[in-house]
Amino acid sequence: MEQLDVLTELARSGRLGPVENGAAWDTVTATLGEPWEVTIGNRRSWPRLFAYGDLELSVCRCRRVILICLQTWRDVIELPAGLAEGDTVPGGPTYAEVIGALDRAGCAWQPHAPLTFGNQCSIRATSSGVVFVFEIPDGEEPVLNVVGPPPHRHDCTATATIHARRPAGVKPVEGAP
Repeated sequence: MEQLDVLTELARSGRLGPVENGAAWDTVTATLGEPWEVTIGNRRSWPRLFAYGDLELSVCRCRRVILICLQTWRDVIELPAGLAEGDTVPGGPTYAEVIGALDRAGCAWQPHAPLTFGNQCSIRATSSGVVFVFEIPDGEEPVLNVVGPPPHRHDCTATATIHARRPAGVKPVEGAP
């Protein structure tokens, strides 16, 4: 797959290979290998952020993918092996390139007002809800900055189980399961 093929596949289906909202984390890592974990300070609580290059995934305590974010603003986008020809594709596709690719793929889209303001604009693929956010440099055509489906909402059974086991009045320890 090339850059625009990756983006149109995400727009059409809401997924990239095994990566989709609600996917079991074990399935993702079995297919793509171990990612690197993004930590801020020494915080190790859930949800946790993992990355395969420029593909960032937020994972719930119950080990389900709850947020997918593909950073596209760099000159070269790093992807997990198997999602593109090679492990990288060119970054920074323009608004016209993305719209053209979506139209050629028969993927309907519409402007997305909640993320259109200031120096950015956005569109939403109607079939999957995937949102494309573009930066608008002064006097230039909009360039794709980030793309991803809406967050996965679920009732986390792991959280409910943990709270049920915790004695009344006992607060959780930061980073504890």
